[in-house]
Amino acid sequence: MIETKSYNYYNIKTKHVGENMNFKVNQDLCIGCGACEEICPEVFELVDDKSQVKLNPVPEEFQESALDAGNGCPVQAISHK
Repeated sequence: MIETKSYNYYNIKTKHVGENMNFKVNQDLCIGCGACEEICPEVFELVDDKSQVKLNPVPEEFQESALDAGNGCPVQAISHK
């Protein structure tokens, strides 16, 4: 069953959990604070002091957490489509 919970904070566009989601970290903006990895380690990891996306597309069971990680980024370096 697909949830219809929508998110629309900062640079995270409105998207419904359950739809195909691909995340991207803007390496020029990323400060390597690790907030995204702390919130959603299944999708994000720090490599050479920059966040990287480990899974694309993000499986449905991690989408809500990945959206939370994007919203928790202090420099808004995470986006998705």
